[in-house]
Order: sequence, then structure tokens, then C-alpha cells
Amino acid sequence: MYRLMKFNEVLKLNEKTKAFKAAFPHTAPILAGFVFLGIAYGIYMNTAGFSAAYPIVMSATIFAGSMEFVAVNLLLGAFDPMRALALTLMVNARHLFYGISMLDKYKGTGSKKYYLIFGMCDESFSINCTTDIPMNVDKGWFMFFVTLLNHSYWVCGATIGGILGSVVQFNTKGLGFVMTALFVVIFLAQWMKENTHDSALLGLGVSLLCLILFGGRNFIIPAMIIILACLTLLKNPLEKAGTSVGP
Repeated sequence: MYRLMKFNEVLKLNEKTKAFKAAFPHTAPILAGFVFLGIAYGIYMNTAGFSAAYPIVMSATIFAGSMEFVAVNLLLGAFDPMRALALTLMVNARHLFYGISMLDKYKGTGSKKYYLIFGMCDESFSINCTTDIPMNVDKGWFMFFVTLLNHSYWVCGATIGGILGSVVQFNTKGLGFVMTALFVVIFLAQWMKENTHDSALLGLGVSLLCLILFGGRNFIIPAMIIILACLTLLKNPLEKAGTSVGP
């Protein structure tokens, strides 16, 4: 009985090792990007007056890069939980589409499913959704390690940035532009990936219209609500035209 238990433990260990080795090469390109952005985020938090503990805890528990940058201004502003909730839902609304797409993929993954749901980001979604997992590798463990590795890269970057920002004195003037740069890069990457640019032009048009109607301080939430509604209503025709909606 004891030997049988030991044998099963060895099999499970081999199963995890095999899944880790299969998952790591797919996440290696994410390593540099996440660590660099995480460092920028940690330093940005420090320049805003927060100690290293904030980026470390927030990166581990929130794990939504763009929202974590936005959260800096929310923490510094007046207490407004409803605005924070609405803004968070809008910024991460694309995860609604991610979740629907992954319903079948996450079936049969057991208790790992909860972490897979929590840790799903753009990069983990792309890898887990498109990778042909080898037949001899456990699907659940493969997706678990993809998610865990990407999560750990982001936490490591934020930790390094938070500590560096608190112990090293250097000129951080202009670092606040990193969030703007992040969204510009995301937009350009999405633009280059699409065959047509209907959804991108829709987003730009609605944002510009809302900026004129509501002003610079209040246009974000109505713009994102209208964009989400338009993309939901136009999802099928946009997909037929070859435009990526959501991911």
C-alpha cells in the first residue's frame, strides 16, 4: 500500500514536471516584457508616494496590469468606490469574452480552475487558447503553469521596481507617461494584428465623441460603456469582416 502511494506520488510529480517543461518555453517571451513593465509599475507607485509593499501586494492579488496603473490615481483621489468599480469593469471588460472562450478549455481541470480563472491575463489567454498541448502532457497542469509563470513574472517585476524605487535615488521625471505608453503599445499591437480596423476606428470615434460631449475628466466611463455595447451588438458582423473583437 505504501509503495503504491509512493508510486502515485512519483507519477504526479513527473506529470507536473513534464507540464512545467512544456509550458515554460511558451512563456519565455512574456518574461522580459512583464518584468520590465512590472519594474516600471513598481517605480511609478513609489514616485506616487507608496511604499514597496503596495506594488508587491497589488501585483500578487489584483494581477491586472493596466488597471494597476489606473489604480494609482484612484488611490490618490477622493474615495469613490462606485467609480472605481465601474472603471475596473470597463477596463477589464475584454475578460468577459475571454471567459466565454475558455469555458470548454477549463473543463476537467479540477481545483486548478479557480486559479486559472483568477490568473487569466491577455498573454495567458493567448497561449492557453491557441497552443496545441502535446498528448503526453496534462492539459490542466500545462495551463496552470502558463498562468503561474506569467503571474510570477509580473510580481517579480513589480517587487524589483518597488524596492528599487524606495532605495535608489534617481530622476523619475516623466515616468508617469509609462501608462500612456503602455496603452499606446497595446493599441498599436492590436492594430497591426487585425486584418481590418473597424473595431479600432469605432473605439477612437466613440472616445472622441464622448470627449467632446463629457469633457476630459468624465469621458472614460461613458466611452467604454458605449464601446462595449457597440462591440457586443456588432460582434458577428465584425468577426465576419475579419476584425478581432475582445482578444
